Amino acid sequence: MGLFQSLFSSKEKKLKAEKYKIGMARTRKESLSSLKDVLFKSKKIDEALFDKLEEIFIMADIGISTTITFISSLKEEVKKQKIEDPKALENMIVDKMFELYLKGEFISTNIRYNANGLTVILFVGVNGTGKTTSIGKLAYKIKQEGKTVMLAAADTFRAGAIDQLKVWGARVESEVITKAAGSDPSSVVFDAIREAKKNQIDVLLIDTAGRLQNKVNLMKELDKVNRTIQREIPDTLYETYLVIDATTGQNGLSQAKIFSEVTKVTGIVLTKLDGTAKGGIVLAIRNEIGTPISFVGLGEKVTDLEYFDVEDYIYGLFADFFE
Repeated sequence: MGLFQSLFSSKEKKLKAEKYKIGMARTRKESLSSLKDVLFKSKKIDEALFDKLEEIFIMADIGISTTITFISSLKEEVKKQKIEDPKALENMIVDKMFELYLKGEFISTNIRYNANGLTVILFVGVNGTGKTTSIGKLAYKIKQEGKTVMLAAADTFRAGAIDQLKVWGARVESEVITKAAGSDPSSVVFDAIREAKKNQIDVLLIDTAGRLQNKVNLMKELDKVNRTIQREIPDTLYETYLVIDATTGQNGLSQAKIFSEVTKVTGIVLTKLDGTAKGGIVLAIRNEIGTPISFVGLGEKVTDLEYFDVEDYIYGLFADFFE
């Protein structure tokens, strides 16, 4: 049994990871289903086997660059341990995936709440990724933790985005600060922070526009919003979450790279992980961008936004190995 797999030797741990197992069924079925067969039917560990593994991982959207890095690491470990039986790679692959994500670091997905007042969380990402829905779901989750929440509709470019956030505000019983479509986003942020402070709100969640057509304009807009936050709550850390639709695969990785260039992203919210055969995007984002995943969407219900757990995630990817 590998080091990682030993974590799932208890029924309690497996039960906790069940939601990931269910949510990532498509990735296992459509992208990783042949992995066990390849390992168990191969007679020896050779370049032909590594080529097959490479193809499987790329199909799971781990990405070419990350897959090459991973296969290289796998080859080194095989050589170092003088492994000859392909079946022995089963444990090694799972353990190496775990190592690839962690990179030797301790990663906390917990929100960095401000102990001395208002906590601000800024959401960025292109339209259609589930950004506004994620804000609503996170508002619900935070309220379940006993905190008060306010929402700010700073995506003033689309009237639809403002209306959608209002719907979510009503659903989770949180006030939404808005202005007319076309208003300066930073002015919405200014009003929202002042209102949140006045009402002693614990957490302010801010929606922003995600237009990538003109990166310079996007950078200027986000820079102005960031300066407004820093001016109104000086000397306080705040989160910036990038929302990515997992079903978009490598296009989502490209979005992550662009947004990381124009603003400081502290965490990733990966939506629709349950609806894709490309769940390996988690590893690609972590390896190529460096930013950890903070939350994942594993269903349509308001309760289906989960704190990301790398152990549960890899269990979801390789649950067939544990049975």
